[in-house]
Amino acid sequence: MELLSLGQTILIFVAALFILVFVHELGHFLAAKAFGMRVEKFSIGFPPKILGFTRGETEYSIGATPLGGFVKVSGMLDESMDSEALDSEPQPWEYRSRPVWQRMVVITAGVIFNMILAALIYIGVAFSTGETMIPAASVEGIYVEEGSLAYDLGFRTDDRLVAVNGQEVEDFQAFLSPSALSASQVSYDVIRNGERITLAMPSDFLDELSERPEFITADMALPSMIGAVSPGSPADNAGLRPGDRIVDLNGNPVTYWAQLVEEISQTEGSFELVVEREGDQVTLQGAKESTSDPLGINLMDMSQMFDIERRQYSVGEAVVAGVGLTGETTTTILQGLRQLFTGQVSVRNNLGGPIAIASVAKQATDSAGWIGFWNITAFLSITLAIMNMLPIPVLDGGHFIFLLYEAITRREPSLTVKMWAQQIGFYILIAVMIFAFSNDILRLLG
Repeated sequence: MELLSLGQTILIFVAALFILVFVHELGHFLAAKAFGMRVEKFSIGFPPKILGFTRGETEYSIGATPLGGFVKVSGMLDESMDSEALDSEPQPWEYRSRPVWQRMVVITAGVIFNMILAALIYIGVAFSTGETMIPAASVEGIYVEEGSLAYDLGFRTDDRLVAVNGQEVEDFQAFLSPSALSASQVSYDVIRNGERITLAMPSDFLDELSERPEFITADMALPSMIGAVSPGSPADNAGLRPGDRIVDLNGNPVTYWAQLVEEISQTEGSFELVVEREGDQVTLQGAKESTSDPLGINLMDMSQMFDIERRQYSVGEAVVAGVGLTGETTTTILQGLRQLFTGQVSVRNNLGGPIAIASVAKQATDSAGWIGFWNITAFLSITLAIMNMLPIPVLDGGHFIFLLYEAITRREPSLTVKMWAQQIGFYILIAVMIFAFSNDILRLLG
């Protein structure tokens, strides 16, 4: 990884994490203040402290370790596990003196704020970019390279995808949507030589996909049509023109751009092209000095090759689309967790730590710029909300379980039980973090 790329990855990761943690802790903070509870500390990141200030009764700070944050509410047994302050009589401004329902609101406010943030991001993206759809009917086939994951799973060149999990698909991009991949049994229907065939994916499909992410993309369907020709290049000297479609190179039939790129990489010296031009076939001849010498052609814009449909959303439509995507993403993440816990997918291959998250964030930003950054931030915000509600002491979900017990039984768990639970939860969390981080290291080494 180049130094600049590494720096960009770290910057993107820290920026996304800062936003997520700030919003999460802000939820706890505002809920506590709304009920008159005293907030002693508000920190983004963990110690050592980089900078901070005190205003009123609260110390605000930014820590050097950007892997989380915390809000310390008076009278609450939190991650610090400081139980000494809880030996005294409850005070009106303390968390422990408030009704159970108020404490539940404070505990869940961070999660709620993360869900709201995700919905707002998705709404904003939907309103600013609208919807872009590649009609599946306009994609006549795909190029499948031998040895690729798609090839190993049974796909072949010229297959035309028509359905996923038994459902007909209108948008080509839906073939790899999270909701499609999270099904218990993923299958694809393709048209091959006029016959409809169903390809059932193996039980470890998600594991395979995590190891070999290049599966089925719109790039595999791009036809071998020329968008531009570099002046003075071998292609220019041979007489190629923008708008030509190359159908044969040195006697090898060519249909797709990826296929053409592969053939060009193996071409050295003189070459012969057959192109379709204005309804006719034209034979052209040229030469390039070596296999690494570029031919000097660029791809035609995708919108000129497929009947891409673009639709701008009104504010109301954007709200509906954004909220709907938030719900769909939440369902997908929950289904993924279920598959992890039930052993349907490998924990080793699918649980990532900060390095994996940073890599995904950078890939999203590289492929789609700021839109990609905000989309992955929304996805991570929902993930953070769900993970925080797992019933593990130390996490919000663990605190909520204690409060639920108190609401049902009308009595609070003893301080000893809470302390033991917090310590066990802390060690579980550390173990998971070490495991996830080790997965990151193994991926880098592998």
